[in-house]
Amino acid sequence: MTVQSVSSAPASSPDSTRARIQLHAARLFVQSGYHGVSMREVAQAVGVTKPALYHHYADKEALFLSMLDGALSGLARLVEVASAQPDLRSQLRALVDELIASAPEQRVGLQLASELRHVSPERRAAFEGAYRRVWLGGLTGLFEAAATRGELRRDLPPAVLARAFLALLYPLVTGTPPADPQGTARALLAVYLDGAVPR
Repeated sequence: MTVQSVSSAPASSPDSTRARIQLHAARLFVQSGYHGVSMREVAQAVGVTKPALYHHYADKEALFLSMLDGALSGLARLVEVASAQPDLRSQLRALVDELIASAPEQRVGLQLASELRHVSPERRAAFEGAYRRVWLGGLTGLFEAAATRGELRRDLPPAVLARAFLALLYPLVTGTPPADPQGTARALLAVYLDGAVPR
């Protein structure tokens, strides 16, 4: 999840208040789950009144989804950074480097996403559609462009290769962080790009 820094904005600005709300709300949602958090608790943690909190977010669901939208913006940024590289190998290295650098935020985003089942079906469907378009679609676009450039084998669809790449990435952002994230990332990329058997 991408949480804005509050140090760059004046303490009374709406943006800094929203950032503080999201920072404290994320901590509470991760600790207690969606149903275990009330707007009163969020207001107390932030140090604002409930009416002030409702001025920024219509309800708990809107607050929760705004945090997931922040996480999705972070994923979109990863795709954007990768897209600036000239070839797939460089793109995947850049993406993994950015993923490692933002691993704590990505872990929070994944924990929040696990609570998505508690929001209304319509809002859940809207977020899931945006996730598929921005993250899965963005990654698939990288692989499709690489296939067009002749950088990938042609007997597997780019969407399948993108999903396989995602599956390899999960150890970097789930569970206990690896002792050597960079070394783990290099090993996973080597397996993905070059295979696990001797040539």
